[in-house]
Amino acid sequence: MPAPSRSKFSPPESSPSESSPSESSGPISSTSAHCDDDLIALAEELADVAGEISLNYYRSGVAVDDKPDHSPVTIADREVEAAVRALIKARYPEHGIIGEEHGIENGQAELVWVIDPIDGTKSFITGNPLFGNLIALVRNGRPLLGVINMPVLGERWVGASGHPTRFTRRDGTRQISKGRACGRLDQAILRCTAPEMFTTAANAAKFGNLSNQARLRLYGGDCFCYGQLASGFVDLVVEADLQTYDFMALLPVVLGAGGVASDWNGAPLTLASDGRVVMAMDAALHAQALTLLRDEDDGQQPRA
Repeated sequence: MPAPSRSKFSPPESSPSESSPSESSGPISSTSAHCDDDLIALAEELADVAGEISLNYYRSGVAVDDKPDHSPVTIADREVEAAVRALIKARYPEHGIIGEEHGIENGQAELVWVIDPIDGTKSFITGNPLFGNLIALVRNGRPLLGVINMPVLGERWVGASGHPTRFTRRDGTRQISKGRACGRLDQAILRCTAPEMFTTAANAAKFGNLSNQARLRLYGGDCFCYGQLASGFVDLVVEADLQTYDFMALLPVVLGAGGVASDWNGAPLTLASDGRVVMAMDAALHAQALTLLRDEDDGQQPRA
């Protein structure tokens, strides 16, 4: 999932009409733009293709290579992203693309797709079904559309601005209008992919303090954690050292289910964020988490 190093990406500047003061200074609890149905349909088509290719290689003994940062990658990762990119270019050649395996193309476009072909490659190569395909679309650096696709489980979450999050499994589809409310950390179920993602002593100490106060703490899951959050099975997800393609698709899913998302200082998550994320289904719980995670020199009070 995350890599130790990060290349920063600066999205195009938004005009004053494209964001409000609350959106630019605090955590995101909703997005104001409306996502067109044709973009949602394309995102689901991309997820279908990504899932089919992933399953073709799943538990097949596929060769595993190491990237320069020592994270694993397979031909499945590369083929999924190549196929998704080809479909986007055929339909919307003016759109930009950011992908984990093949980099940035036309990154300064107003609309940019963000792709993690296989989120949870370590799970994928070890036969664990908790990996997913992440498809996101941002407008001027802000989340517009996101898909969490779990091909082995046959489950999918689709979040789009102006629409409630939809959850689909093999027996049908339902809307998620609001996850469960939990306003107290000592009653909260906390998820995180792995403690190793807190690579600095300061981040590790802050997460340790927070997790010790939670009711339950569970590790593992990658993008699946955020689907569980949107569906109301967990209350809080806190992670660090994520890349843009790791978290961008998760945002519309959580927001469309009534959740709140920000970085550890309470700022909105964008293409330029530092990879530290906190998402919750309850604004009061989110605010409690920020009091324990916020940088000491931030100098701001937590926002409810």
